[in-house]
Amino acid sequence: MDNASRRWRSKPLQTSNPSLIMAFFSCLAWLYVAGRLWQDAENRNILANLLMKNSVQRPKVLTVEDKLMVLGCKDLEKRIVEAEMDLTLAKSQGYLKSQLKQSGSSSDKKLLAVIGVYTGFGSHLKRNVFRGSWMPRGEEALKKLEERGVVIRFVIGRSANRGDSLDRNIDVENRLTKDFLILDGHEEAQEELPKKAKLFFSTALQNWDAEFYVKVDDKIDLDLDGLISLLESRRGQDSAYIGCMKSGDVITEA
Repeated sequence: MDNASRRWRSKPLQTSNPSLIMAFFSCLAWLYVAGRLWQDAENRNILANLLMKNSVQRPKVLTVEDKLMVLGCKDLEKRIVEAEMDLTLAKSQGYLKSQLKQSGSSSDKKLLAVIGVYTGFGSHLKRNVFRGSWMPRGEEALKKLEERGVVIRFVIGRSANRGDSLDRNIDVENRLTKDFLILDGHEEAQEELPKKAKLFFSTALQNWDAEFYVKVDDKIDLDLDGLISLLESRRGQDSAYIGCMKSGDVITEA
């Protein structure tokens, strides 16, 4: 009877151990959940403060100037203006004119305009459409247009892999059509367009003495006769700049 009573009394002590363990793990789980909830609340509070600050600092209506700053167009505009100023200064000092006479690449008669048509390696079909529409086709037709005072050339740089099939195809096409201005010092790439503009204007100014230097893309249909008439009306005007701008406020700088 004594042994049986001892075994009966020890059972509550043995069954109490799992209860204590379960209670301990429950406390740990509660502390973990409470900590996560507190951390999430802090994160939400921080995000709410940041959103409030941004909403106060950000203008409600973006101007055209703000959009241009975001797109990087204003930086491109500055580079083009700087290139035009450099070219105008060099031309006024007579440096480029003396180069033209020495190289024999320009006639005595001053041209009305040099039109550079921006093109790329994958635009062969577009160039053919140009040659079949407003742009004269063939070397003889280009010479007749030059007699009217207008030079038109497709403007393109070189491939990143010099001498590859892209460069060779352009060279072959140029030998057949004689209507390219190939910028050997320029690598044809989308991010290099500002450099392409500067190099085109400087190269065109070195090769031809003209009143106007015009840049167009190979995806537009140009009214050549209308452009010639417009430029003729502006001939002799100092510091003339003719361009097309997207709708919106005009951006000026002091």
